[in-house]
Amino acid sequence: MIATATQKLRRTLITVSFFVVCLVFFGGQALGDSGISITENLGLWEAVILGIVEGFTEFLPISSTGHLLAAKEFLDLGQTEITEEAIDSYIISIQIGAIFAVAVLYRNRLHQMMQGLRGNSLEGRQILTSLVIAFIPTALIGYLTSDFVKDELYGLSPVAAAWIVGGICILVVQKKQLFQNQGSSLEGLSFFQAGIIGLVQALAIWPGVSRSLVTILAAVFIGLSLKAAVEFSFLLGLVTLAAATVYEMSTDGSEIIDNFGYLSPTVGLVVAFVSAIISVRWMVDWLEKRSFNIFGYYRIIIGLVAFLLLSIGFF
Repeated sequence: MIATATQKLRRTLITVSFFVVCLVFFGGQALGDSGISITENLGLWEAVILGIVEGFTEFLPISSTGHLLAAKEFLDLGQTEITEEAIDSYIISIQIGAIFAVAVLYRNRLHQMMQGLRGNSLEGRQILTSLVIAFIPTALIGYLTSDFVKDELYGLSPVAAAWIVGGICILVVQKKQLFQNQGSSLEGLSFFQAGIIGLVQALAIWPGVSRSLVTILAAVFIGLSLKAAVEFSFLLGLVTLAAATVYEMSTDGSEIIDNFGYLSPTVGLVVAFVSAIISVRWMVDWLEKRSFNIFGYYRIIIGLVAFLLLSIGFF
């Protein structure tokens, strides 16, 4: 049965990847031939790059927002104030792809929670309630600080600092051997513990901190096993990212379409979906056999490289 599911997933990824290639080549050609004019500052291949960055980094403890902001600078996107606002909004909205990836990979757990909502699964209702409780603190703090974060923290220097600090934290926690599967299951998570995870998740409003990192750390510290902590982090990410995306699209979604049209942003979302599925499956498999150290070293190295590039005026 597992082999059959894997084969189905593989066929789905191949189909979606083929769709992306067709959309990039034939869609781009059709758009050019039609004579349609768009205030273009997000090409198809730039959208593909952003989609890959988003998908592969969203659920790894290395900060997708930080990587997307770095990619934005590297690709020299957002050359005017208007297009920069649109790019910053798209960096948030592209999370839709990652959201659908988690929904596909954890569809059985989502079904259990829907059963709980109907009163047919006590465990499903408990997990769903825990996710809502964990989401509320982040939603409130994020809403109150959203303008400050965009104005003051959407830069490479704050991101690089957060990368390095987070990397050091990972290495310290790993050395103390706290990342273990000797803890309670996801069903054993109390509402009070869920609230603590939600408060800690608010730290990830600072770009570069990594939402998955702080939620996994918080869940492990309060007694969940590493496997349960990772799953709760992914599920909480689905709720949090969905809410952030809906909010961003409702406020600035029109700017994305006005500046970039429909084709390039859609390509980025599809690529993010495929990349996120690959990334999540890889991370779960990696943590079953190896340590978190690779993420800690990676964060420290990329943070130091970012500071170096800033010091020589590359960005």
